[in-house]
Amino acid sequence: MRSLGLGHFTFLDLPPVDLVRLARGSGFDFVGLRFNPVAAGGLTWLPDDAGLRELARVMEGEGVGLHDIETIVIDAALDPDALIPALEAAARLGGKRVNVCADVFPALAETFAQLHALARDRGLALDLECMAWRGIDTPRACLDLIDAAGAEGAGYLVDALHHFRCGGTPADIAAMPPGRIVSAQLCDAPTKAPPSADARLAEARGGRLLPGEGGLDLAGLVRALPGDTVISVELPSTTDTRPPAERARAIHDATRSLFTPDIA
Repeated sequence: MRSLGLGHFTFLDLPPVDLVRLARGSGFDFVGLRFNPVAAGGLTWLPDDAGLRELARVMEGEGVGLHDIETIVIDAALDPDALIPALEAAARLGGKRVNVCADVFPALAETFAQLHALARDRGLALDLECMAWRGIDTPRACLDLIDAAGAEGAGYLVDALHHFRCGGTPADIAAMPPGRIVSAQLCDAPTKAPPSADARLAEARGGRLLPGEGGLDLAGLVRALPGDTVISVELPSTTDTRPPAERARAIHDATRSLFTPDIA
């Protein structure tokens, strides 16, 4: 059976230890963790040394691994060296990938390459996702940036919501060069995009739906993914008020329903 992960953004109010226990109790196999704030002063769960030891102990005891850490916005103000503590924490926990998005500025390719090198030196690689309100706002722009930076091993992160809202299709995924897709994050949403940038941002941060509740072509997207893609769920919601355990189990079961016997 295909492994399935739980992204921290789905339950961002939970400390990592609690997220790991929730993931295991709900049937998930691994987690992603928020080790870097999206904006200055934003929420992050990067532990200190004692916290990392405790988190590692709980992860081992629960049998839950770490796939990735989130989320780094690559913009003109970013100092890649400031991210070293988060990268090293991810490496200590056995993480593999670092989720990033990007704005456009003159030194973007150089900054991306610098961050890529810092991650690579710690056994990590970057996954770049497009967002409709960022400068890098199409799947093609993601691939072009990876190529411009010479970031061998970096991938296009297939976030279902962002991929479709940025004009992507399952065919675009199927046509990507070998090795460019390592990770995917699933959720559903209405077929029609919100009318404004602010509304699209609100949807991404709190308006995502369980698979099957919206109109995105998730079945087509899943079929188009390479067979070894690491799949997790990123499904923040401000309206689903069920207890975490109940909600997590519903998310798990709805996502599992996407996998036919041929790809499970």
